[in-house]
Amino acid sequence: MSTDSAVSAEPVSARRLLSLLVPALAVGVVSALVLLGVSLLSDKLQDVLWQTLPDALSIGRYSSLWMIVMLTATGLVTGLVIRAVPGRAGPDPATTGLVDPPLPPGTVPGLLAVTVLALAGGVSLGPENPITAANIALACWAGRRFAPDSPAAVWLALAAAGTIGALFGTPVAAALILTETLASRSGPGALWDRLFGPLAAGAAGALTMNLAAHPSFDLSLPAYTHTHWGDLLSAIVIASAGAVLGLAAVYAFPYVHKAFRALPHPVLALTLGGVLLGLLGALGGHLTLFKGLDEVKELTADPDGRSAAEFGLMAVVKTAALLISATCGFRGGRIFPAVFSGVALGLCAHALVDAVPVSLAVTCGVLGVLLAITRTGWLSLFTAAVLASDMNLLPLLCVASLPAWLLVTGRPQMQLRKDGTPLR
Repeated sequence: MSTDSAVSAEPVSARRLLSLLVPALAVGVVSALVLLGVSLLSDKLQDVLWQTLPDALSIGRYSSLWMIVMLTATGLVTGLVIRAVPGRAGPDPATTGLVDPPLPPGTVPGLLAVTVLALAGGVSLGPENPITAANIALACWAGRRFAPDSPAAVWLALAAAGTIGALFGTPVAAALILTETLASRSGPGALWDRLFGPLAAGAAGALTMNLAAHPSFDLSLPAYTHTHWGDLLSAIVIASAGAVLGLAAVYAFPYVHKAFRALPHPVLALTLGGVLLGLLGALGGHLTLFKGLDEVKELTADPDGRSAAEFGLMAVVKTAALLISATCGFRGGRIFPAVFSGVALGLCAHALVDAVPVSLAVTCGVLGVLLAITRTGWLSLFTAAVLASDMNLLPLLCVASLPAWLLVTGRPQMQLRKDGTPLR
């Protein structure tokens, strides 16, 4: 994302920064409300699809049969909706990232509708990409209408920051992520001048979400009290293993996408994707369904309750489900499913070597997978750190990120160009 046009080379005055405050707060609040509305609606629909309906039919809620049927139906209905709505619910999701140029506002209702279907139907994708895209489209539309002289890049940055702040429940996440997308200028305080508006939007989004829904990423992992030399090796190995797991999906991404695009119609691709996701759910268990945030808390509630093979299978199945979900045409984000894969991988490492602390294994697994899937260092470090809420782990995470980053840097990204070739 480039915001060079949004900020001139001249020094930024306090008055100019203050003029951003009200629109930034407004965009942040609205961004959080859009996320909250989609989350509440998808949760209600999820209850109907996975509790009320199977109970009424006397079918097991998470039986293999119901998972296959439900995900197949989700793929079919999503494909039909995409075919019917204006703008086809946005571009091919395999070609989009977390922060992209604004979509036409008429695309937003369809995009949000298929996002609700994917979240409720059990697809292994999160809400972050489509919600961010929707909020950017709405903010840029409002900016053109009410402040036509302001650069579109300003509204894009505010909407992205507000959504990210709401997603993670803190404006720090927005500030860290946007430092990787906002180019630095010379002069003292230049970066913070550029982050002033996005940070205000992120704070408004985070506060709105915290007041309305009280989200928490803390997995209540056992405290990490003392650092040992062996922990340093464990952190490096687990983070690197996570990066390799994520890279496997990244390298398969263009080929799986090409296979789905070879089918004669998107509805068929989404239906087939639903069938495959149902089969994967039957293989890995119901915890490998959905975006993964609630499921990962259930997984870590009993870190010794499964074998290493079971945890390893869940990590692979979730990664495969993310790969299929992101290539067959479902709209959704990749951060939350990647977190689940990393957590499962970390618990697998702990189950293999009991001496490896649970909190260290989980956070390093998440760090490695996110580095490969998202290719954003700050986001990966921040997410891994907040899962344990333990500052003692931060030095080890920083060290573990170095070899993992060497593995992923320069490799293809989990995003394609319009011609189907991967970005680098």
